Amino acid sequence: MDRILVEGGRRLEGEVTVSGAKNAALPLLAAGLLPEGPSTFRNVPDLADVSTLLRLLRTMGVDAQRLPGEDRHVVRVHAVNGITAEAPYELVRTMRASVLVLGPLLARYGHARVSLPGGCAIGARPIDQHLKGFAALGAEIQLEEGYVEARATRLRGATVRFDKVTVTGTENVLMAAVLAEGDTVLENAAREPEVEELARVLRAMGAQIEGAGTDTLHIHGVSRLRPVDHAILPDRIEAGTLLVAAAITGGDVHVRGARAEHLDALLSKLREAGCSIASTEAGLRCRGPEVPRPVDIQTNEHPGFPTDMQAQMMAFLSVASGPSVISENIFENRFMHVAELQRMGANIRVEGRTAVVKGVPHLSGAPVMATDLRASASLILAGLRAQGTTELSRVYHLDRGYEKLEAKLSQLGARATRVK
Repeated sequence: MDRILVEGGRRLEGEVTVSGAKNAALPLLAAGLLPEGPSTFRNVPDLADVSTLLRLLRTMGVDAQRLPGEDRHVVRVHAVNGITAEAPYELVRTMRASVLVLGPLLARYGHARVSLPGGCAIGARPIDQHLKGFAALGAEIQLEEGYVEARATRLRGATVRFDKVTVTGTENVLMAAVLAEGDTVLENAAREPEVEELARVLRAMGAQIEGAGTDTLHIHGVSRLRPVDHAILPDRIEAGTLLVAAAITGGDVHVRGARAEHLDALLSKLREAGCSIASTEAGLRCRGPEVPRPVDIQTNEHPGFPTDMQAQMMAFLSVASGPSVISENIFENRFMHVAELQRMGANIRVEGRTAVVKGVPHLSGAPVMATDLRASASLILAGLRAQGTTELSRVYHLDRGYEKLEAKLSQLGARATRVK
């Protein structure tokens, strides 16, 4: 099993480019099931989660291939009429985003059988809101033996109000609604940039969608969609992680592809902590302080502070000049990285969904273990600032969402190496 070794104490400088967004690529590849013809997706990140979804699509009989060699960031998806509309447990259990095939399968083929999902152990993430939406559109839903089975001759437009904001729920029901008969309204919908990206691509396929980026989506169903050729937007969470890497080392880094409009809440907190952030034609430049100022953070749905940046900011604030308070309002079990940061000398106390982070003068390198995707990034960031060497195990979590993060950090002057 791979490990990553990080030798701390080096200031990061230079320029780095963000990969395509994982959380946009996954629903877009699932949307490749909708049109009658081959779609091409560019700037697809080379990640374990993407490979899992492509393997799932191929298991169903879909022609889903990553181009070889230098074109490995290009993926072609072509779903024909004779596919098997079933997503087996063996693949879905490893990545909950696999459930995104449910809406497209139901809309185009009238039938889907998908295993209940798995993924990171960061709290309960049920799919009840997905099923509520499909049922409102006229699907018959059955749960048996760990599988969701949905059927509909043709879905019918309806008003769906989500009981809580759900990104994958919004995406899944949106993909089903574009081929439904009549008009659909999705209320209390997610507003994340990745949802906007999905709506943008569906419109390019011929879907009629209004309101993307707001909490209310209006969809007028069409009878068929056409293939697309689309380049996926940069990953805002990877961009944020690289900005925090500059900040925690007191560095000066230009992150190409970082978009300020997707990172407002994070940039506000970085500036509050003493970072200098400047927009450029190509991205964002971050210059970090010698010692960060403490700040308080509350995670919320977009455009609030993203839960996917909570762990990275906790690492940053663990060396601040005073106490910070971090409140996690999205997932109930997303402080598992705290124990590992404490092994490195961080002073953190958890009370329910709140963590009090008292800054310390320095961190110390230590053997640590990743517990989930974003926790793994936070431990690497802490290792950049720590005295000595940090050894991160369970890096398969990192590989689910970051494309060669250790190589990108090394490009900026870090000493971060992957060992077998």
